[in-house]
Order: sequence, then structure tokens, then C-alpha cells
Amino acid sequence: MVTSHLCGQPYQVVIKGGHVIDPKNNIDGFRDVAINADTIALISVDIKKEEGRQVIDATGLYIVPGLIDLHAHNFFGTLDHHYLSNGYEAISPDGFTFRCGVTTTVDAGGAGWRNFETFKEQVIRHSKTRVLSFLNIVGEGMRGGVYEQNLNDMDAKLTSIVARQNKDIVGIKVAHYSGDEWEPVDRAIEAAKKARIPVMVDFGSSLPPLSLEELVLNRLRSGDIFTHAYASVSGRVPLVNNEGVILPFIWEAQRKGIIFDVGHGGSSFLFAQAASAMKLGFFPNTISTDIHAMSINGAMKDLNNVMSKFLNLGMPFQQVIKSVTWAPAQVIQRTDLGHLSPGAIADVALFRIREGRFGFVDTGGYRLDGTQKIECELTIRAGKIEYDLNGISRPVWVQKK
Repeated sequence: MVTSHLCGQPYQVVIKGGHVIDPKNNIDGFRDVAINADTIALISVDIKKEEGRQVIDATGLYIVPGLIDLHAHNFFGTLDHHYLSNGYEAISPDGFTFRCGVTTTVDAGGAGWRNFETFKEQVIRHSKTRVLSFLNIVGEGMRGGVYEQNLNDMDAKLTSIVARQNKDIVGIKVAHYSGDEWEPVDRAIEAAKKARIPVMVDFGSSLPPLSLEELVLNRLRSGDIFTHAYASVSGRVPLVNNEGVILPFIWEAQRKGIIFDVGHGGSSFLFAQAASAMKLGFFPNTISTDIHAMSINGAMKDLNNVMSKFLNLGMPFQQVIKSVTWAPAQVIQRTDLGHLSPGAIADVALFRIREGRFGFVDTGGYRLDGTQKIECELTIRAGKIEYDLNGISRPVWVQKK
């Protein structure tokens, strides 16, 4: 229920009665949140209703920082044979972010140095969602086919220059190369070093297969990202082998600081991998979707669905929230995001955990029966309500007699 007051109150919006989870600030309990303009003004155990010009009743809900989807594909366009780089298979973000509590989405390599300006003009500048980017080491970006096999288009110098010139670029992406050289990975790391940002690696396309141990222990640096962590694909050793054992170098890599990201997608998440790994105590650092036109209507669906899978597999809700807020914010070196500190940008999401009987599907076609489902109730982006599932921010309409 919403209550409106006259002007003069110190806060524009007060959210009352909810359970705040803010991993950065170690808050896990009932708090009220006050917002002024686009900024978090105050978090307190009791902010008076009279202090807010608009009051939102969050009873029974969780209040968390706006979510960050670390692996998405948003370079939507209308060019044939362009895959996730200005093509039809990418998706425009605003229709699929706010309804899940996502306020920041990170495009995972759709654009390269040749076409990043097009991506910025078409998508970043025209989206209400905050859109950031991993810049592809391939100049043409994630165009698919032969374009992603062209070593001559993998220019570390030009990639690093474009990355340094654009604050929206938070990392370098390397993916889909099917040769037996380390050159794409090495050039991506070279560009990332020059730009002082991390690398995200989609690994497993090389034929013959390259060594996963070599990648995570000797090539990648602390803070670099290994995405599609719970996939089992040809050309890559899975995290969990047929005997249900995680190879020692995987544990060593995570201790070293390699970020293991979910990157669910349309073919990159199996319960057999995730459940077995978590049973052994191996949890992802970040949960992300790999959302695109082919994955959104399949097993993946959206970030809340992926989060719900991990909740039902035994990951504590507080840890789930950290993996989509403060953890990815640190990974992309955007520590201004992913928390509710006073003075921070007012990106806020309200969630409920529904109890019942729910089915969740992996990309191998298997169903997990679960009893909990995470559902977004309301999303605020920079102080503005962008999504409100049940109208809790609106006054009640009463029919006149």
C-alpha cells in the first residue's frame, strides 16, 4: 500500500517494513530506506511515515540493491548475419531487466572496437537500464561464424584504446574461437592489462581442446572471469568429472581469485554440474543469465529464474543476492553500484520468495522440482519507479458510489 503526503517532508520516497539485504554493508534485517531524487538518503530501523512524500509498504518483502546481470547480450539490431553484434538474436534490455529487479546489464562481447560506437548510440544511450559492456577482442564483435575466427581482427592495441576511451566498457571478452592457438586469449589479456580491466572468457570451442588448467592457473589473472561455469560441452573439461570430483586446479583457481560466473544461456547450465559442485562446497562467484533471443524462452527465462534455481539447490538467499549485486559490482570495478549506502545511486529492487510447487529446467532438458521462487515486486532505477508488479507504489482506487 502507498501513502502520499504533502510537500515539505525530508524524503521523496520512504520504503517501510521490508527486510534489507545489503551484502556490502553487512545488513541483513528489517530496515526502512529513504530516497531523495536519484540517491539513497538514509537506511534506518524506523523512518517515520510522515517523513516521506511517498511511502511504500514493503511488509513481507526483501529490499536489495538493484541487480547486476554480468553476462547479457543487448547489442540488438536489424542486420542479417550479425548474430549478437547488431543482429536479431540480441535483445533490447528495458523489456527484460526492470521486471526482474535488474538495473544494470553488462553486454558480454557483442561489440568490438570497430562497432562499439554503434552499440553505444543504438542501445546504451537510449536505454533506461544502465548498460555496460565487455568489449570483444574481435573487432567485428560477436558476429558469429568466420568473423569470430579471424585472428587478424583481434587487435589488442585498438581494443585497449577503445576501452580506455569509454567508461561504459568494463572488461574484454574472448569467445567461440575454434583454433588450437592461445592467441585470442593472450591478446584479450594484453588489451585488458593496458585498460586495467578484467577479461571474461567463454572457453571450450577450441579444436583440439586447450587445457583448462593452463587457462585458469597460468593465463588468467586474479579478477578475470570464467563464464559458463556449470556447462558440460565438447572441447572443455567440466568442473565436476564423471566420478563427482572437482579437479584440484579448479579449487586453486577460485582461491587465486578467478571469478566463476554462471552464464546460464541456452546450452551452458546443467543441474548435474551445479548441484554436484555445490554439494562439494563449490559455489559460483556471480550468477548471470547469458540472455538472448534463443535462451529467454528456453530453460533460462530470466535472472530471477536462474537465481531461484540456486536457491532451490541450497544456496542461501543472502549469498544469491550478493552474487547479483555487490559481487559483480566488484568484478567490473564499479563499486558505486550494488549496494544501498547513503549517498549511493538509488537503484533498489523489492522481492518476495513465493512458496509452492515450481519446476525449473536446465539446458540438458531436465527438470528440478522446487518449493521456492524468487519474484520481483518493484524496481527503482536512479530514484524512479520503473516496474511495479502489483501497484504497491500507487494509491488505491475506490469506486465512487
